[in-house]
Amino acid sequence: MTPSEAPVGRLVVCPTPIGNLEDVTLRVLSALGQADAVACEDTRRTRVLLDRHGISARLISFHEHNERARAAELVATIAAGEVVALVSDAGTPLVSDPGFALVHACLAAGLPVEVLPGPSAVVTALVASGLPTERWRFVGFLPRARRELQELLDRTSETLIAFESPHRLPGTLALLAERDPDRPVAVCRELSKLHEEVRRGSAGELAAYYAVSPPRGEVVLVCGAAATELVEREDALAALRELIGSGAKARPAAAVVAKLTGLKANELYRELMREGQ
Repeated sequence: MTPSEAPVGRLVVCPTPIGNLEDVTLRVLSALGQADAVACEDTRRTRVLLDRHGISARLISFHEHNERARAAELVATIAAGEVVALVSDAGTPLVSDPGFALVHACLAAGLPVEVLPGPSAVVTALVASGLPTERWRFVGFLPRARRELQELLDRTSETLIAFESPHRLPGTLALLAERDPDRPVAVCRELSKLHEEVRRGSAGELAAYYAVSPPRGEVVLVCGAAATELVEREDALAALRELIGSGAKARPAAAVVAKLTGLKANELYRELMREGQ
């Protein structure tokens, strides 16, 4: 066999159901059935899906702890002519799930990468939220540090979508309510599963509800755009931090930023001091 006749494999990225196993597409089932190997985040969970649809396949463990090392092995496998299907535990691989290192390595090696459409908790939550869909931003899991979280939430000028753990959700909603109690929010829980729930309301209303009714299961939080004054204030604070980081004193810097933005210098200074506590 000449080099030009050598078989060329490919990577097929296969979205899997986010809950209900019936949500898998016919193309994904076909790809999984025809693949020489299936790289999966958790072989046990993937086996449940394959057994449900009568598919037998060679499974290869591929998760966040072995992703880089295993990516090199899989690239060699694909280059040798095999077809590898990539799945995560739920939804579309690479979207807050392992897979980027493998896709990047395949593209760098000039190997074909085929991406199939399918389930995504991000898009499902966005549509279910009832919030504007023209401009939106997905940020993955929300930051744990209060200052980083506040800055992210306050500077969002479009619909924001994030994954949040159920035990942290009440605190995040409380912060949203503290900054803007009327901000529209949707909490999408256990999407496509038996106990699916989409609760919509203002930040104040949902903060009060979940303070006494802690959620369970997987949560996607969808927030409407921040009020214009919050975005302006956070931009001003960011400029103030930059000035101080360059060596300026806090009060004079606050006065300069206030003059440029029309905000009050004392309020900017107090907010900055609260951040440092």
